[in-house]
Amino acid sequence: MSKAASIGIKYLPFADAASDGLPFGKLFRLSLFQVSVGMAMVLLMGTLNRVMIVELGTVASLVAVMAALPVLIAPFRALLGFRSDTHRSAIGWRRVPYMWFGSLWQFGGLAIMPFAIIVLSGDQTLGPWWAGHVLAALAFLMTGLGLHMSQTAGLALASDLADDETRPRVVAFLYVMLLVGMGVSALAFGFLLSDFSKLTLIRVIQGAAVVTIAINLVALWKQEVVRPMSKEERDAPRPRFSDAMADLLRGGRAGRLLFAVALGTLGFSMQDILLEPYGGEILGLSVSETTRLTAFWAAGALIGFAYAGRKLGRGTDPIRIAALGLLAGIFAFSAVVFAAPMGSAAVFGIGATLIGFGGGLFAVATLTCAMELSRDADRAGLALGAWGAASATATGLGVGLGGIVKDIVSSLAVSGRLGEALADPSLGYQVVYHIEIGLLFITLIALGPLVRRGSSHLSKDKTKLGLAEFPA
Repeated sequence: MSKAASIGIKYLPFADAASDGLPFGKLFRLSLFQVSVGMAMVLLMGTLNRVMIVELGTVASLVAVMAALPVLIAPFRALLGFRSDTHRSAIGWRRVPYMWFGSLWQFGGLAIMPFAIIVLSGDQTLGPWWAGHVLAALAFLMTGLGLHMSQTAGLALASDLADDETRPRVVAFLYVMLLVGMGVSALAFGFLLSDFSKLTLIRVIQGAAVVTIAINLVALWKQEVVRPMSKEERDAPRPRFSDAMADLLRGGRAGRLLFAVALGTLGFSMQDILLEPYGGEILGLSVSETTRLTAFWAAGALIGFAYAGRKLGRGTDPIRIAALGLLAGIFAFSAVVFAAPMGSAAVFGIGATLIGFGGGLFAVATLTCAMELSRDADRAGLALGAWGAASATATGLGVGLGGIVKDIVSSLAVSGRLGEALADPSLGYQVVYHIEIGLLFITLIALGPLVRRGSSHLSKDKTKLGLAEFPA
């Protein structure tokens, strides 16, 4: 029986991400915190936006402000990771307290959120008019703080527990679990809120709060070894965040990498909310046809994950893989630009697929580089937090800037202020795509000095490529 079980575990997806210090069962249990993060992200960036605008009649600009509030926490991920690196307790825990208190913040934000957004929508009989605004902002901020705190500490804990050989696949598995959490949550929320009522909304969001605290408790249970610390060790002076960050950035490699991550992510994310409207408004595609773009993007990203996993397994320099992703992105946005004058939905679909492919390669490669920076366990939280801060902040800025630039340019073009030759409704979209192409070229320049000459020091795993090789 034990032999059969061991054979079954051997062929499970991501089984080769396990190690002696982090067996597959323990790794799977730890990965559950990513499911709760994915669930919160679906609520904050998708489900609640639609509910607040359509069912509750909240002004779209106010909804956008609330949805952007969690992004304000993203720049502090490096600080949160550093604090988990240097945390001292009587039993020697570093990561678990931050995962736990992050879970509590996330639980608290989700617990008060349904009441806050109902009051925000105007269903209020007592109190000042701004009460709903303050409560909703507090709920979104608490949830954002919680998911950033628990995710940063959780990734750092996984990096601590994994060995050098399996660490890339461990973090990859955790990010795939994030996608699983987002997908399952999106389907569940869509089903539960199909017959919408305010009472149902309260039940669903507060149910998500309960699920969050439950699965995160399972995730962190007995993950970190108890190492008693003396009072003298706990009272010893702690390193300062500024000194630790300066040490991380010393030599220029880390700073240049984070700069490239921010630029490249900005370049890939400005189109996030524009691709489907572009297909519908400019190319005349139906709702079902534009919805397929998500499938095209996902297919491209999956191919990118597979290709990057194979090349990294053979020891290819991750910076070269990131550069290939940027080149694919430049070609992708060029295809999207030419789809309008050509009137070709096929060219548009190719562009959408290549955006996923290029973005997947770039994310995989830069994450791998960030993990190399975190090989020192004493600064794993700081390095991964800095990467997460750069990526998340750039994504939020990219989405916002893309919409703003498109609206301003399209308004000027349609009104004729830019001249008769430019009075084209597609101009706003085209300007955004050209900006993205420019940003990707600049990112290529930033990455150039990071390319290693000679062979890479990454392990050259010759095993057959499986799901565990798909970084996220």
